[in-house]
Amino acid sequence: MTDSDPSTFVTPQNRRIAYHLTDGRGPAVVFLGGFKSDMQGTKAVHLEDWARSQGRAFLRFDYSGHGESDGAFTDGAIGDWFEDAMAALGLIAGPVVLVGSSMGGWISLLVSRAMPKRIAGLVTIAAAPDFTEDSMWGGFDADQKAALEAEGQVALPSDYGEPYIITKRLIEEGRSRLVLRHPLHLPFPTRFLQGTADADVDMSVALRLLSHAEGPDMRLTLVDGADHRFSDETCLELITTAIDEVTARA
Repeated sequence: MTDSDPSTFVTPQNRRIAYHLTDGRGPAVVFLGGFKSDMQGTKAVHLEDWARSQGRAFLRFDYSGHGESDGAFTDGAIGDWFEDAMAALGLIAGPVVLVGSSMGGWISLLVSRAMPKRIAGLVTIAAAPDFTEDSMWGGFDADQKAALEAEGQVALPSDYGEPYIITKRLIEEGRSRLVLRHPLHLPFPTRFLQGTADADVDMSVALRLLSHAEGPDMRLTLVDGADHRFSDETCLELITTAIDEVTARA
């Protein structure tokens, strides 16, 4: 197997997931990517290289319907990708540090809520909790809502390539996974990172998350001028610094 060939496993829901796992000391760092993103992104690959240089265990993977994992993107929903993440943690023994980017921030909060004792620390990057309800559904006009009801999907323009196909199931299933409407306890060191020039996740989302969540050690870092990608040299260094900080304080 070459370094570019992923391993795979099958979830309890019978979805085949592609992943790369780097052996090392714990707690293992687990990267959870964004909506229609994949494990070949700048942040995921940079963190793997960083973890390897530090002798740290590291896991990156593709949700079903993303990247090299099986399935169609339009068949998926937040709950499916949360289940994929939960199953991926079965590849690792012991505590983990979750690093969730954008939608991965929402997924990481769901995982944290489901198994808080496994979590040694949490770092989110432009976290987008509840975005299917607040950003998508909340931003649809009457015609888009009617099209979603009649046709089961609607297309949204994307700055990252082809339009996003948003399905009725994605919206409706997402309502059962919301984290900002219910108590959210994060009983471990937590660092939220957010750029002020993020055109996809407004800075107000990060402030709302910080205000809503409860925990003994939570901090929000706002980076002036950083966009949603949060992947220039300065931002990447902030991510690894945050990982080191939550690990040291765990």
